[in-house]
Amino acid sequence: MRSKNVSVLLCAVLLTSSVLAAAQQPATAPVAAAANNSVAPKNVLRVSAAPDHNPLTLSLADLKALPHITVTIHNSHTNADETYSGVRVADLLGKLGAPFGNAMRGEALGKYVVATGSDGYRAVLAFAEVDPSFHPGEVLVADTMNDKPLDEHSGPFKLVVTEDKRPARSVRNLITIELKSLP
Repeated sequence: MRSKNVSVLLCAVLLTSSVLAAAQQPATAPVAAAANNSVAPKNVLRVSAAPDHNPLTLSLADLKALPHITVTIHNSHTNADETYSGVRVADLLGKLGAPFGNAMRGEALGKYVVATGSDGYRAVLAFAEVDPSFHPGEVLVADTMNDKPLDEHSGPFKLVVTEDKRPARSVRNLITIELKSLP
């Protein structure tokens, strides 16, 4: 039992270290990288699960063609309910062969997702949080809010996390979703 607790603590420390290291990168890095074509421009979403799989690049039309779900969240900043329609992040990562369902165990639990907006804003989720068979919340890439396309301020893509009490991990102008492993 003691070694299991030590393993859990070690994983938490490694994840925290990785997140802190990523957070210390300059906020303009994704914007500068976009100019060098290593990150998708604002109107394209790049989904990657490196080094195991080739990235997936989606236009707004590509995303609209995929199966959508609808969720309603309460935005504490605006004190209003917002209804989003979009594609589960799990469905997008599944296209790259990411392990879900019964395969969400062992090494897969040491993975995390980094979502980045065109302004450099980033949010991190544990990989298990995006698996609907593992976690009760929904994590999706939305393309509409309240039955209208996302506006210039928020879209064309927005990461929406339903179980958060505040929309701090909702990433507007989403340009990349990266599945990464702990070092």
